[in-house]
Amino acid sequence: MQYRIVGKSNLKVSEICLGSMNWGEQNTEVEAHEQLDYAISQGINFIDTAEIYPVPPNPLSQGRTEKYIGSWLKKKGNRKKLIIASKVTGHDKSLRYIRGGFTPRLNKKNIQSALNGSLKRLQTDYIDLYQLHWPDRNTNYFGERAYKHDPKDQAIPIEETLEALKDFIKEGKIRYVGVSNETAWGLMESLKASKEKNLPRIQSIQNPYNLILREYETSLAEVCIKEDISLLVYSPLAFGVLTGKYLDGKTPKGSRFDHARGRNRPRYDPPHAQIAIKKYVDLAKKHGLDPAQMAIAFVNSRPFVTSTIIGATSVDQLKTDIESKNVKLEKNILIEIEKIHEENPNPIT
Repeated sequence: MQYRIVGKSNLKVSEICLGSMNWGEQNTEVEAHEQLDYAISQGINFIDTAEIYPVPPNPLSQGRTEKYIGSWLKKKGNRKKLIIASKVTGHDKSLRYIRGGFTPRLNKKNIQSALNGSLKRLQTDYIDLYQLHWPDRNTNYFGERAYKHDPKDQAIPIEETLEALKDFIKEGKIRYVGVSNETAWGLMESLKASKEKNLPRIQSIQNPYNLILREYETSLAEVCIKEDISLLVYSPLAFGVLTGKYLDGKTPKGSRFDHARGRNRPRYDPPHAQIAIKKYVDLAKKHGLDPAQMAIAFVNSRPFVTSTIIGATSVDQLKTDIESKNVKLEKNILIEIEKIHEENPNPIT
């Protein structure tokens, strides 16, 4: 396992991060603990979660994922050896149940409520990397390609959000901060506010990136390389479609699309993406590679990627994904990947 530094922080994280958003819906507490045990035994020291997890989000299970991690941390007593990342929910009226009836916003009152809740569930007194799950303003994320300006948008200013985070860093509840589902403009504005107002510096960005969704390369890659911001990749397998298990319209029993009754399938597995998905799966098999391992290995080979977040519903899946760390893609495979990409650029959003 390789370890890399997050941004300009002193957080040294494993190149593969253990994601947890299935725990509490698709996975029981026992299964979550089994995954944690195995991941740590393989050298993973980085765990990612969020106050909104598990997914799909609902008021009955909200916070359950962090509770499972917290009970495991208490049992193992190894908190100081790990890097724990969590997230505060962004602006979304449909998630008022998280704040007791009030719309989540990225202001001090909301962040304080979210942070204290996460710390209690995780049974820890600090979070190593605290991330803004999505922007407070209206912008394009979660599958929206085009930016649609809303002149009436009354977003919490980025500066105000960073001011609040600064206070919690002073209190010792947060070590470093990051963003998620952010745009190049939002990232640059955050860095600008940090430099001009002596506010916390954004160290990382957690955005989707995979073989069939490489829009990150267009502008964010340049920003992150030049500004030393770490990309923490989510959906490296595009919700599992790059394994090939959903080809020809299949929905394996117990799979993510089966459990969520097709939720997110139109985004990650649309009909027009099938050609590209099949080409990548066939390419892996042609070279004797597991499709999932090839997909993750490609992501980890990118110079702007610090860690890749993997989420599994079984230990067997977890083993396969973690083994991608031993897969080094030869030049001819990378050339073939680029050819497929040129012929089928970013078929999903």
